[in-house]
Formats: sequence, C-alpha cells, structure tokens
Amino acid sequence: MARAPRVTIQDVAALSGLSICTVSRALRGLPNVSETAHLKVADAATKLGYKASSAAARLAGGTTGSVAIIAPTATAWFFAQAVEAAEEVFADSGFDTMLISLRNTPSVHRKVFGDLEALSQRVDGVLLLNIALSSDEIDALASSGLAVASVGMHNVPWDNVGIDNEDAAWKATNHLLGLGHWDLAILSGRESGERSVVTATDRLNGFRRALAEHHLTVDPDLVMDAGSSIEGGRRAMTELIENRRMPSAIFAGCDETAFGALMALRELGLSAPKNVSIIGIDDHQMSWFLGLSTIAQPVADQGAFAANLLIEGLQRPGQLNAPASHVLDTKLIERKTTRRKR
Repeated sequence: MARAPRVTIQDVAALSGLSICTVSRALRGLPNVSETAHLKVADAATKLGYKASSAAARLAGGTTGSVAIIAPTATAWFFAQAVEAAEEVFADSGFDTMLISLRNTPSVHRKVFGDLEALSQRVDGVLLLNIALSSDEIDALASSGLAVASVGMHNVPWDNVGIDNEDAAWKATNHLLGLGHWDLAILSGRESGERSVVTATDRLNGFRRALAEHHLTVDPDLVMDAGSSIEGGRRAMTELIENRRMPSAIFAGCDETAFGALMALRELGLSAPKNVSIIGIDDHQMSWFLGLSTIAQPVADQGAFAANLLIEGLQRPGQLNAPASHVLDTKLIERKTTRRKR
C-alpha cells in the first residue's frame, strides 16, 4: 500500500492563507493569535489531518529534552530572525534550546563537528542554519543518532527548509531588466567550497540566467565579490565606482550588501535611484526604512518550519516519510531604489 502524502505545517499555512509562524502558534493555542486565525488554522488542519506535536511526547526520540541550533554567526540579521522563530517553537513544545555560534571561525566549526559524540550527550537533535559541511561531516552527522533538520542547505539526508535562491535572483534581475536597465552589476557573496551551502552560487546563476534570456552576457568587471555584509557591500561599491565603471543598475546578493552599496554612494555624493538602481534579497527590517527594493524571503517562517520538522523527527522517529527539501515562496517588493532607466 502506498504511503499517504506527508502533511506538514507548510500545507496548513498554504490552505489557511497564513504564515507558518502564525500557524505554529495557533496550533499550540498560544496568545497573540486572533480568533479568526485560530479558526482558519483549525479548519485547515482538520481538512488535512495535521496534528501539532505535543510537549508531553517530547522525549519519545531522545533523553535530554534539549536541542541545539547551530549558526555560522549569531549576529547577522538572517540568523537572528531564524533563531528567534525556531526557539519559540522549541520552547512551546517543551524543549530546551542551546545556541551554538560557529563565529565564522574554522577552529570552532572543527571542534563542534569533530566531536559529535560529545554533542549527542548534551542534545537530542540539531537545527543547522546555512552550515557549510563537507561530505564526511554530513555522513558523520547523519549516522550520529542525532535528529537533524536544516535551513538553507542542499543535498543533505535530512529535512531542509529554504527558498529557491536562483529564482529569487532571477526575479530581482528581471525587475531591473524590465525597467530598461541592460548594463547590470552584481555584488556577490562567497562560498566556502562545500556542496551543502551554495546560496551565492545559486544567486549568481539566477543573475546569469535572467541576462541570458534577454540575450545579454555578464561583464566580468561588473561581478564584484562583496561577501554578505554591509562593509563588504560598501567596499565593493567603492571599487566599482572608482576603479571600474558605474553600471545602470545593481543586484546585491543580500539586503545588507545593498545597504553598504547605498552607504558608498552617499559617501561619493551619489544616490539611488538617481545615479544607479539597486535591488537586494531578504526584506531586512531596515529595507523599508531605507526604501530598498528587494525580493522578500520568509526568514522567520523558515526557522519555525524547520524547528517543527525537527520536533516531528524527535517525537516520531522512524515513522516519517523520506526527508525532503521544502521550498518557500519569495516575492518582489518594489520601493524607492529602483526606477525606469531615463
């Protein structure tokens, strides 16, 4: 007999028309959810046959009652948002949470993933946030006995939640092309070389694909290594203006990089969109304030969804369908930093 399709909190969110974070709160009877939302969620969950994990069963898959959230850094906006949403879900289900920041330091990374036995004595499961792992580290983690789920990773043998980064970049680039900008630069991030996190590569591929569909080629001089920070964006934008050439428009690989680019423009007596149009990806909380056009991604929902998947793995070990990649939608938000080419 074929196994019934796996129903997730994402399915409940889609049917109810609400965010995953709201659905998670409503399913657990938490405050700050309207009566209307509670009714929508209850109706959708009943129709789909979805039941929220219960705190009473939390030790079914382990003994410590704790989970670890592991992030490259605890200070970047994306990780802070995802961690907060995940922690709320874990707490509501009765799990204690340990936050491990790798501090973008290789020695810390090696210490954590080089002694998974020690980690398994402290927690029952781990939630990984965009952690670049080697093939050996992936295999070791998969066989460690720990329940695992992740956000923003690829080709991993556990549940992962993320967005289609190539599609998001394609949307951003097409927005600029649709405004008549044909001379485009990209402020790109960097990859570690591991296959499990390829965000920057996917976004560069989306940029290339959008240009190719308009019979345009990427100018190597306009592909700038900017990392994924404000300072990286500032440096890359300054280099672009002072030592290369000013394009008509710029796609920044993330909003924080775009913030740095806007800072560099201001320092040089220029502005967006008067001198150049700029778009990012994220919808950082400061993007509205700065008027930055962007491709919004549901960061908190990714953290909450992945946390729910990890809890399911802990409470019903061996009873779930095969691990899957769960892709959440992105959308264009047009603000003041992009305009039609004049």
